[in-house]
Amino acid sequence: MKHTSHSSCETCSSKSKGIFCGLSIPEMEELSVHKTINSYKKGQSIFVQGNHPVGIYCVGNGNIKLTKAGVDGKETILKIAQGGDILGHQNIFTNESCSATAMAMKDTFVCFIDKKYILKIIELHPPVALKIINQLSRDMRMAENKLSSLHQKNVRERLAELILSLKISHGVKESGLWKIDLKLSREEMAKMIGTTHETLIRFMTEFKEAGILEQVGKMIFIKNELELLDWSNSN
Repeated sequence: MKHTSHSSCETCSSKSKGIFCGLSIPEMEELSVHKTINSYKKGQSIFVQGNHPVGIYCVGNGNIKLTKAGVDGKETILKIAQGGDILGHQNIFTNESCSATAMAMKDTFVCFIDKKYILKIIELHPPVALKIINQLSRDMRMAENKLSSLHQKNVRERLAELILSLKISHGVKESGLWKIDLKLSREEMAKMIGTTHETLIRFMTEFKEAGILEQVGKMIFIKNELELLDWSNSN
């Protein structure tokens, strides 16, 4: 991790996606003074499961995966965060330890705001509090949907659901097809849908042979979105 000099939140490329976009320019300048900008290399941890939380993290760019280790040591990928997302907000109002580990998937920078100051902002600016509450609500809904999917859908259906969700969060149009602009290993994808590496490869191959997907290196292209929708809604 490397500390960098302060820069204005007003000029951040992810400002419009973040929770502070409603602040005035003077308020953003004050926030800029109270934050710390940290840069991380691929594979470096931002925070670790079990550690005591000390504030929130606002992702400036890049991708960060949130992982949770079970009692058996198996790891599950909960979420892929990107520019504008916040991390650590689940622990703002409690003294509980971090429930997951955040790790950079590529070189990225993250702004850190300590808990004492973010609570001050929440008190003075109710819209910021509402955005954090909205994010907590979305996180809870996503967790409920994932739990339901694990119990009610088979691996093929969960894979179709995952690819469609990645299309929403990281999809870009290229040559008439949707490209998932995120390099995920097969092992990472398997951890996102609760299956084995071997099973994931088998169903990816099946989708490619059926003309639903195309793959170039680690990049996935969606060739038949309707077919994916049919599979993801099978139950």
